Amino acid sequence: MKNHPRLLRAFSIAGFTLLIVGVGFAYPLFARGDELLSAHYQAPWLLLALLVIPFVYWRGIWGEDRRMPRLRIGTLLPLSVGPSGVRVWLRDLPGVMRAVTLGLFILSLSRPVDTLHPQTTDEEGIDIVLALDMSGSMQAVLDNVPDDLKRFMAEKPRGVRPTRLDAAKAVVRDFIARRKSDRIGVVVFGSSAYVLSPPTLDYHLVDALVSKMELNLIDASGTAIGDAVGVGVARLRKSTAKSKALILLTDGDNNRGKLAPDYAAHLANTVGVKLFTVQIGQGDASEVQDGVDLLGQPHYAPQSFPVNPELLQRLATTTGGAMYVATDAKALQASFHDVLNKLEKTKLEASIASYEDLFGYYLLPGVLLLAAEALLRALVLRRFP
Repeated sequence: MKNHPRLLRAFSIAGFTLLIVGVGFAYPLFARGDELLSAHYQAPWLLLALLVIPFVYWRGIWGEDRRMPRLRIGTLLPLSVGPSGVRVWLRDLPGVMRAVTLGLFILSLSRPVDTLHPQTTDEEGIDIVLALDMSGSMQAVLDNVPDDLKRFMAEKPRGVRPTRLDAAKAVVRDFIARRKSDRIGVVVFGSSAYVLSPPTLDYHLVDALVSKMELNLIDASGTAIGDAVGVGVARLRKSTAKSKALILLTDGDNNRGKLAPDYAAHLANTVGVKLFTVQIGQGDASEVQDGVDLLGQPHYAPQSFPVNPELLQRLATTTGGAMYVATDAKALQASFHDVLNKLEKTKLEASIASYEDLFGYYLLPGVLLLAAEALLRALVLRRFP
């Protein structure tokens, strides 16, 4: 019978432990049990801190006995019936609560997250290829640049006016920035045509590539409209989008290349691509910088660049598109906006995966247990010293 009190204390400690663990984990398990069991921990290395819980558990229960004040007296007979009461049986409860609270806080700090099921949404989109003329005629001046386009244009030396290529790049970059679900590709052409980017949703990449385009990066001695249309159509050939469009931006006539523009339009019809042609200028004289004057200021001289509006109109009409004429940068921007209004949207299925933090389901019961322990020590288990 000598060990009877110790045995009762062991049973009470075990009971308190089961009770507090049940109370602490009841809310997270009932609220999000399945998700917490399969959660991904963003800071899993913090789970190693759970190894200190047995020490905290021992120190909060049996370690308290060693820190109890001692008093030497001659006989224990007056204390043979004490101490007793509820406070005696509750003295181990705060240690259990502290250990369980620490465990909940460690689990919370490890940042458990739940990967939600992908949310499927229908988004409208178009597959578009922009064919940008980079022949020598694109060095001609194009004025009346809208303020919202200037942010897409590199700063020029004082007195230097924007060129057709500067305005065209700014309009194209603005066009790209306004897209959300349209796949966009870019073709550049002079005497030959080249793919700058296939149709993609990586707008940042396409914008960066367009911004770096400068005259004389490719052979600018001619304008291969037929090749540009053919290369653009080839990029759209395998597209499954309901709406496929090629926007041809040029200020000249077809005078280079291996593919006839009308045959390129036939290929576009074959794969269901609509051509939208944008003509810059009307073939009249335009100013081109031809050096600097004696004071170092840029000097401009008029120069004529022939255009072929009949060809551009025919290409657009043949494929069900439209033709535009832009005499300045503002009209050029309006042309691109009108193209989108004419295109039929197609639905694309997009899956968006999202994540949910679950740490709060451990943090809340941990805070409540910590507060309950503090109240228990302050109101029920007070002692002196």
